[in-house]
Amino acid sequence: MSRQPSEVVSLVVGGTSGIGAAVARALAARGDTVVVSGSRSPADAAPLLNEIEGATYLRADMQDPDEPARLVAEIEVAHGRLDHVVYSAGATVKIPHADLDSVTDEVFERIIGMNLFAPWRLVRAATPLLRVGGDSTMTFVGALAGVDVGGSSIPYAVSKAALHHMIKLLGAVLGPEVRINAVAPGLIETPWTRGEAWDPLYERVRNGTPLRRVGRPEDISALIVALMNAGYTTGQTVVADGGLSLVP
Repeated sequence: MSRQPSEVVSLVVGGTSGIGAAVARALAARGDTVVVSGSRSPADAAPLLNEIEGATYLRADMQDPDEPARLVAEIEVAHGRLDHVVYSAGATVKIPHADLDSVTDEVFERIIGMNLFAPWRLVRAATPLLRVGGDSTMTFVGALAGVDVGGSSIPYAVSKAALHHMIKLLGAVLGPEVRINAVAPGLIETPWTRGEAWDPLYERVRNGTPLRRVGRPEDISALIVALMNAGYTTGQTVVADGGLSLVP
């Protein structure tokens, strides 16, 4: 398929809701051709696609080791290029950190698989095509839990800490053609963070942090787009938590 010289193709993995959907909208608003990927059915992605002219949806289960390469190959066939990747997919489970017995091997492996192995496989699959453009980016959604003590569970926090360090290591070797960064959100109001179990943290954030509010997906999408535009920044993880990590 021939491409327009001005076309910029951006892939948003985990883009059907929450932060990923906000990123997809932001990239479309600046004129990118947006490819949204997720594990949900195309019907679940339809509401978002109806908002974004020209966007397409590719279903992919990132827990499957073969899916990242297939996803990139399909984009290359359809568009002939890939300029930007945003990885907003993830997995977690809410387990008190002191409850060691509830963290089974299956739980740990599933969370690490989605939050670390899948991003690694996507980096390997996408890097050759990204390098062709010469001014490409990858941006990953990490977590404040990977920077500080906290988070929904120990496996989740560990997976995000490992992701952040992987980004730093990759930043040292992917340039100059590809810049890679991460954002580390604090509490963001998404489908993941709803329900009574989250109410105490919502209360703490609203009443005890400098900005006195819970984050919105658009707060994080704005930071992701800013990092994509920050041509002298790579290998970094930027915290966006409303000041939560500043509170003793």
